[in-house]
Amino acid sequence: MDCIIRKWKLEDAAQLAEVINNKKVQDNLRDGIPFPYSEADAEWFINEMLNADSSNTFAFAVEADDKVVGSIAAYRGNNIHFRTAELGYYIAEPFWGKGIGTSAVNQICRYIFENTDIIRIFAEPFAYNCASCRILEKNGFEYEGTLRSNAIKNGELFDMKMYSLIRQI
Repeated sequence: MDCIIRKWKLEDAAQLAEVINNKKVQDNLRDGIPFPYSEADAEWFINEMLNADSSNTFAFAVEADDKVVGSIAAYRGNNIHFRTAELGYYIAEPFWGKGIGTSAVNQICRYIFENTDIIRIFAEPFAYNCASCRILEKNGFEYEGTLRSNAIKNGELFDMKMYSLIRQI
């Protein structure tokens, strides 16, 4: 299934709220995202992304079938990590396994490498999230190792995996 990544629009709020107001989606994300997730929460997030420094925050809606089906973003590091960016993404559960995540990751990495001075993009999925790990691997990310006992989510301790993609110079 084809998808595009595009800048957020305020009118995306209702569709975004529908995507992320799902415990299965949120169980694979970092904490701090309200649950249940309201349209007002989505409006706040979209405003934050639209007003973020575009040289440090690369945030896009993932669209398929003319609707928002996910979110993808990369955030530039600072200090000695100013030429790296951390990647994060999520896709609505009905669209899992359809190639949308793989396509969105490909598009954002291409965008970052073609339009910025960033040389390294990394992601840290939970070790149990095989689908997310596979998305990264399909896009040429290399597995760098397991971050043992790295996160507590929903009261449980989890390992995370480190993946990176290096710009070919």
